[in-house]
Amino acid sequence: MNHVKSEHDIMGKTKIQLLYLLNPNFIALFALHVLCNIKTAMKSISTNPFLITGYQGPDYFCDREKETASLMSALKNGRNITLISPRRMGKTGLIKNVFYYIQKENKSAACFYLDIFSTQNLQEFVSLLGRSVLGKLDTLSQSTLKSLFSFFKSCRPVIGADEITGMPSVTLDFIPERSEETLKEIFTYLNQSGVECYIAIDEFQQIMEYPEKGVEGLLRSYIQFTPNVHFIFSGSKKHLMESIFFSIKRPFYQSTQKLFLAPIPYTPYREFAKKLFDERKKTLQENIFHEIYQSVKGHTWYMQYLLNRLYSLPQQTPTIELLHTLIQEIIQEEEYTYQTYFQFLTSNQIQLLKAIAKEEIVNEINSATFIKKYDLKGASSINVALKSLINKEFVLKEQQGYIVYDRFLAIWLKGLV
Repeated sequence: MNHVKSEHDIMGKTKIQLLYLLNPNFIALFALHVLCNIKTAMKSISTNPFLITGYQGPDYFCDREKETASLMSALKNGRNITLISPRRMGKTGLIKNVFYYIQKENKSAACFYLDIFSTQNLQEFVSLLGRSVLGKLDTLSQSTLKSLFSFFKSCRPVIGADEITGMPSVTLDFIPERSEETLKEIFTYLNQSGVECYIAIDEFQQIMEYPEKGVEGLLRSYIQFTPNVHFIFSGSKKHLMESIFFSIKRPFYQSTQKLFLAPIPYTPYREFAKKLFDERKKTLQENIFHEIYQSVKGHTWYMQYLLNRLYSLPQQTPTIELLHTLIQEIIQEEEYTYQTYFQFLTSNQIQLLKAIAKEEIVNEINSATFIKKYDLKGASSINVALKSLINKEFVLKEQQGYIVYDRFLAIWLKGLV
């Protein structure tokens, strides 16, 4: 009896929620609220053109024309993408740029970006996916709401308002043990919507940490039967992404087109930066930009951060001395953090990290010359330390050799050797 009463109460509350959301007065107030949010967003656009977070359109996005065209061509022609790059190289910005142009060409297309780095299991993945896509493929009309409530059997869609934007939103109230059923229903919902959907799942290698078995195969089985849904699987841990997509024994083997993101070339980055300075009556001299690019090896976030800080200086034409002072200020700001890192590293790891920073890039890490130059221990000790530094993301293996991952940390370490 109590069970029946509980279900009756839930249905009653749901009905009240629906009537409230469809009330003309609510709709009018909601429209006013959206307009206010738009005005606020327009006012909040940064006056500094060198963005270090977010995406504000192609005017503030540097180059990546070839990568953007490649991604768009693949997605529009039914080829899913595996996008691999080190952290802070600009994966998210590139994805948002691609989505911008997709929606410019096809205004009815639906684009979704999910960062699953913080998810710990399949339940959290399904919950995030559901929150991201449900109710976004159509206006929350009465017919759409009825469809949602009748469509999902393993869970209950919950209608509410987003705490930040105030916009109507749909979340899933589901049973963790039925996560696989809910995932299937989400994919069926996407497939039957008839809308061209583009979903980017960032830090995709995180699914390897889930305790559930067979997650890769489960996702692959649904993805291959949703022709109107196109995917970008992006990740920053190269070895894990390669094991998912390059191994012949794994479900995602040969299922995507691969793209590795490298630093933006020198010339287009220089032209981009110079243009933004010139447009605002400031001057970026060639030697200044060259010093910035070389100091962080063109790594996107560090480039943007230095250009952002340089632009914010009151001087119209920053000098090389000002740049050097600025870099030292940044290193000093981070010094406490860097010192804290040492508490989690062994003496062998610290010594190897300093040596790599001093060399800037090390191709033959077990060579007698390198070992002798920095008084390192034998090759076996180096390999153990190196493996740990790579796993902790202090060291990155590139095609040319090993480098310190954090470009500012590398500058700090060079001063300690």
